[in-house]
Amino acid sequence: MKKRQVIRRYPWLERSRLIEKRWRTQDVGPTRSVRRGLGGRKRDYTPVAWSHYFTERQDVKVNDVDTFRVYKAGTTGPLLVLLHGGGFSALTWSLFSVSVTSMVECRILAIDLRGHGDTITSNEKDLSAKTMAGDVAAVLQKLYDVDPPPIILIGHSMGGAIAVHTACSNSVPSLIGLAVIDVVEGTAIDALNSMQSFLRSRPTHFKSLEHAIEWCVRSAQVRNVESAKVSMPGQIKNCETGMLATNDLETYVPSSEDRGRLQLGGSISEEDSDTNDNNETETSANNFKPPPAIAKFDPISDPLDHREIPEAPRIELGTSGSVARNSDHETIKADASELNMHKYTWRINLGQTEEHWRGWFTGLSNEFLNCQVPKMLLLAGIDRLDKDLTVGQMQGKFQMQVLPQCGHAVHEDVPEKVAEVVATFLVRHKFTEPAANFERYAAETWTLDKRAIRKVEAMGMKFLRSMLAITRRDRIRNEDVKSIVGVHGIVEEARMRWYGHIMRMED
Repeated sequence: MKKRQVIRRYPWLERSRLIEKRWRTQDVGPTRSVRRGLGGRKRDYTPVAWSHYFTERQDVKVNDVDTFRVYKAGTTGPLLVLLHGGGFSALTWSLFSVSVTSMVECRILAIDLRGHGDTITSNEKDLSAKTMAGDVAAVLQKLYDVDPPPIILIGHSMGGAIAVHTACSNSVPSLIGLAVIDVVEGTAIDALNSMQSFLRSRPTHFKSLEHAIEWCVRSAQVRNVESAKVSMPGQIKNCETGMLATNDLETYVPSSEDRGRLQLGGSISEEDSDTNDNNETETSANNFKPPPAIAKFDPISDPLDHREIPEAPRIELGTSGSVARNSDHETIKADASELNMHKYTWRINLGQTEEHWRGWFTGLSNEFLNCQVPKMLLLAGIDRLDKDLTVGQMQGKFQMQVLPQCGHAVHEDVPEKVAEVVATFLVRHKFTEPAANFERYAAETWTLDKRAIRKVEAMGMKFLRSMLAITRRDRIRNEDVKSIVGVHGIVEEARMRWYGHIMRMED
């Protein structure tokens, strides 16, 4: 076959030939990495202080030895008591607090739980559900003993479990609402076996605050850079002083390496980070919630040290100037400030609290359903529901909201959306008044993709068949199953009742 006939039959051959000719004759310009280094926008990982998001911080002394750090915002309306997840601190609610106070009239009280943040207690390892629920009640009683305001407990992960235990203990008489973020008994207990390996996969030390914040974002523990810049310092402490990293912010100066990276364009560009976010597997934060597999680090291409930095070999100089090698360590004695790679470490060793993990989540679903206040469950994925909560949601015992395309730290990844959901919950139950520019984040306006809808429908049919003891061997269609329990008629009646407020106009 002649060349012209081949090109007519396969025109893409001619296009590929022309493209190859252009690549050979034209200057393709600088590479992608060079373009980033010259003019690409860089992400700033400089830590941010708490004062940008809260109006006041206070140390609440509940007894002679226990002092709890709290952060406040807002002046009127009901009190939102915010409880963070395991390993986090009260600063995890920073962006959420700003958003929700701008939407509705409310007050914020974010608490550093026992063993976390700037809270100081006599026994930091006693993280049992009963003890921590008692801590929350003690702080509220100390602050609002005379005239307690209406209180809504909101907790994330471990904090959500503590919020449920606090509500069930009846130790907060002015409690009017409960909201739990991304914590479910069944999936949480199933994930406990893998928690130790997940914790070991994290770095044990960080050489600077920027280094810690960059790891937090790149590992997808928190996908919101602005939130990570204020929350990550509340999770680590200075190895030299033993104080929380937030205490270093007033006099903090970026390390010479971090300053050089910013000047030379060595930090992650927004384009590169967005690409990494799309390619990385969805991961969870370091708390007691079933975490998906954390993104793996390449020790060559990734500038961050994913594991603990090994001790450098030490080479001691003798009096004559010769090099004396130690038999155990071949290391170089250098300036301590240059080799200080262990500047910050985690505030709490979560691995040592394993004895309390199961107690947080055992019986959590039933306790949540039995709380006699309006309740809301906010999840990062529909597949995280267990059987008890699925049946309870079908019975209308609580409000459920799903925010897809975000990680386990939902309130940090999408703080505005979480604030809209919580504000709508407050306005719906008439707990507070909305701001002038607030629009309800109503459930009927929330759209799900077809895959999520199919998951919900399949899960509903699965539980209908299990309640009726109908298996696939019975060869009964889904439509017949619905007719047996009368679901179709109930749905039609509810639908007509909802349309009852629509008045027909006169002809």
